[in-house]
Amino acid sequence: MKRKKYGAIDIGSNAIRLLLVNVFTENGKSTFKKVSLTRVPLRLGEDVFTEGKISAEKVIDFERTMIAFEQLMKVHKVNEYRACATSAMRDAQNGPQIVDGVKERTGIEIEVISGDEEAKIIRSTHIEERLTEKQDFLYVDVGGGSTEISLFVNGNIEASLSFNIGTIRLLNNQVSEIKWDEMRTWLENIVTNHPSIEIIGSGGNINKIYKILGLQNWKAMSYNQLKAIVQELTDMTYEERIMTHRLHPDRADVIIHAGKVFQRIMKWSNSSGIHVPKLGLADGLIKSMHKELSFKNY
Repeated sequence: MKRKKYGAIDIGSNAIRLLLVNVFTENGKSTFKKVSLTRVPLRLGEDVFTEGKISAEKVIDFERTMIAFEQLMKVHKVNEYRACATSAMRDAQNGPQIVDGVKERTGIEIEVISGDEEAKIIRSTHIEERLTEKQDFLYVDVGGGSTEISLFVNGNIEASLSFNIGTIRLLNNQVSEIKWDEMRTWLENIVTNHPSIEIIGSGGNINKIYKILGLQNWKAMSYNQLKAIVQELTDMTYEERIMTHRLHPDRADVIIHAGKVFQRIMKWSNSSGIHVPKLGLADGLIKSMHKELSFKNY
């Protein structure tokens, strides 16, 4: 049996995550076993979506986080790693300087990926495992800075687009009605020949909503279930959401916005339900690294 340890750093608009995974391979079959997940709620998008750049204070905290992640990967003797930054770093005027600074101080190379590349990496984690080629569906990932939507038809992507509609932008009133109209028009056009299409939902907030509802094992979440839980959360105070549903402080103020994004998408696409595999960008990075390494060694 062969073992490889991988590290994946997901630099999002709301939080930064380091996922460590052992991959055991025997007779051509690989088993993925999570070692640890470290999450730091830096909320880089808070500055970027209002001021256009990451503040000096957050730059310092970000560099400290990356130094800590670099040390953790050393202690765990990680064989391969990949670090990717998404919407907030893409939009930050000082993003390139921050990326260069981290490389100089830690040696970690950060890839600032496009919305399409982000969606591609996330989708690779579970599409093939869960669905047959004949099933058509929408893949939706709602993050802090953007929402990626893709239409899969017969196992292939027929349409895909990234919208600057995310929970941190919504929290700061940074999404105009024009943006919502663009999403609605695009969605209604691409699903014309796909009545009652189902959705695969991705992102920490939809994962938490799914868990609160007590759903599991790929069971679909209905529109009415989603609407009811979003209303329940809306009726609660910020503190009540934290105490009742054990939400992180940086989750309790954005989860309603995420739920409402999914509500609109379900309504505009006439979706019959949302499946939530509970995997994200970091999981996709792990699988992409292992796949690439296995191909090189073949």
